[in-house]
Amino acid sequence: MTADTPTTGGITRAVRTYLDHLAVERGLAKNTLTSYRRDLRRYQEYLTAQDVAELDEVTEAVVAGFLVRLREGDAEHQPLGSTSAARTVVAVRGFHKFAVRDGLAELDPAAAVKPPTPAKRLPKALPLSDVEAILDAAGSEGTSLAARDRALLEVLYGTGARISEAVGLDVDDIDLVDGTVRLRGKGSKERVVPVGSFAREAVTAYVEGGRRELVGNGAGGPALFLNARGGRLSRQSAWAVLVRTAEKAGVTRDVSPHTLRHSFATHLLDGGADVRVVQELLGHASVTTTQVYTLVTVDNLREVFATAHPRARS
Repeated sequence: MTADTPTTGGITRAVRTYLDHLAVERGLAKNTLTSYRRDLRRYQEYLTAQDVAELDEVTEAVVAGFLVRLREGDAEHQPLGSTSAARTVVAVRGFHKFAVRDGLAELDPAAAVKPPTPAKRLPKALPLSDVEAILDAAGSEGTSLAARDRALLEVLYGTGARISEAVGLDVDDIDLVDGTVRLRGKGSKERVVPVGSFAREAVTAYVEGGRRELVGNGAGGPALFLNARGGRLSRQSAWAVLVRTAEKAGVTRDVSPHTLRHSFATHLLDGGADVRVVQELLGHASVTTTQVYTLVTVDNLREVFATAHPRARS
């Protein structure tokens, strides 16, 4: 009986069988199959280097050692980041689970080996100058839609509202005298947050001018932000407003409604706001969610320190 037969757990044939299963039975896309093939080829190379020729010779320690090699690299391979290493481990875990299910091996040595947790991506905040350029570019045409665009973007940045919260606003939700707005967040949770003077002025100008014209184009309704037909503005249309205005302002960074929300939080913390206050303004259920923004401000402090302190540079 050769080492490459399924009954002895031949690794090469088992990998081939697994890839056929992914292609035929699970119908994975070509690019995904290419990634699996590349990851499992690297795994096979590692097993060969460890003198492991049979599936049943693979132990949990061997699989864990492969993960360490992925993260640390070797003479032939650069170390992988947590995301790429996690993807490779997922391929290995899937392979061993399949091998047991199809009778190609008795035990699954990879079951307890967990993929590394991908590094938490920091929110991308715009510099204040970019935000101001976008807001200045909005409303420059002087039309009713331009007034709406300026009011929408001022509210997004001025309150940290999610895009769904902003387009869901009714006229009665914003109190221009007290300077507050009622936002309906995830799970139908409501919160009342302050609205700054710039946003209040933009909304006042829109409500007293542009919105009246837009209401006349439709059947009317309570929505604050209206489309050209007089109906409630959609999330997709609001997103397009921001992208179009950013291009007009000459901002080359990737911009989305969430970018303004990130910028709102980051600029508050940079200005000295307490993280729990920012938590309440953003409508986060846990302060842990908000604390990711503190990582951004620490990076900013580090950059300022390295630039400004005479003994900071090597």
